[in-house]
Amino acid sequence: MNPAVLPSTATIVVGAAVLGAIVGSFVGAALERLPAGRSVVTGRSRCDHCSTALSIQDLLPVVSWLALKGRCRTCGGPIGGWQLFCEVAAAGIGAAAVVFAAPGAVLAAMAFGWQLMLLALLDLRHLWLPRLLTALLATSGLMLAVARSVAGHDPAPLITAVQGGALGWGMLALVAAVYRIVRKRDGMGGGDPPLLGAIGLWMGPVGVIHVMLGGALVGLVAALALRIAGHSVGAGTALPLGSCLAVAAWPLFLASGFA
Repeated sequence: MNPAVLPSTATIVVGAAVLGAIVGSFVGAALERLPAGRSVVTGRSRCDHCSTALSIQDLLPVVSWLALKGRCRTCGGPIGGWQLFCEVAAAGIGAAAVVFAAPGAVLAAMAFGWQLMLLALLDLRHLWLPRLLTALLATSGLMLAVARSVAGHDPAPLITAVQGGALGWGMLALVAAVYRIVRKRDGMGGGDPPLLGAIGLWMGPVGVIHVMLGGALVGLVAALALRIAGHSVGAGTALPLGSCLAVAAWPLFLASGFA
């Protein structure tokens, strides 16, 4: 291809951001529908207040929310700010992946980031990590490891991924089991070990250690922010560990790439 017709980096970044905003619109819908047991792939989008089917002009990522000032065109009911947040955050993930991800890992970084984003928000809002979504994250990481091993005629990427998955799941499962024995109650959600295992399939055993440390730091910052905001934080305070792990994992993946 003639270099003169190749898209500029700025054009690619903008395109990735637009793609991310579209994905973010889906994430926002999933964030509302999944906890209610509704399908995210079938049925038209409707206003949560008047049930009016939304048209294309009401579903343009970011633009529609701003144009309608966060309210339904028909009934004036408020459209949650979470929808706008999801679209903007997913757009940022797409753009950041183009700018910061290692060559050859841009699309993978986008997919990893968008999946982690949905899981993080579900855990943050509902303390819920759906096993199906965690399984999709694990499957995509494993498939990429297989593809890299086949392409390079080297089993090392697949071996490293499997080691990371086993270490990630095993570490948190052991912590949860010991806590249950010592304190006679659960201290960790059942979805956290599978999530770290899925992250390990993407990032390998060294990545798992870094994510654990990063997640702990994110949790400490979150607890401090709650204290500063005047909320009581104690041993019984439920903090979304999955959200902390997801927030730590994606920037670490951008910095280090695949294991």
